[in-house]
Amino acid sequence: MYLEVVTDKQDRARQALVAWAATFLTCGYLLPWAVATTRGKANAELVGAVNLFAGWTVVGWFAALTMAVGRHRVAGLRVWTEPGR
Repeated sequence: MYLEVVTDKQDRARQALVAWAATFLTCGYLLPWAVATTRGKANAELVGAVNLFAGWTVVGWFAALTMAVGRHRVAGLRVWTEPGR
């Protein structure tokens, strides 16, 4: 029997590409959103909204960055058993 930790990580390849392009076009302003989408964070849209609307305050930008680099939440455990046992 094997246990696997399942997290809330999501595959966001296209959104990450758009986020990085926007980050370069805005000279790094949208960096927290790009980091969140690249890491597959479930709250990437929230990070983007905080970054867009409160990022102009330096505190808002660092808050969005902190949200982007935070740990993934554990969604549950998956139990694997060997066939025939």
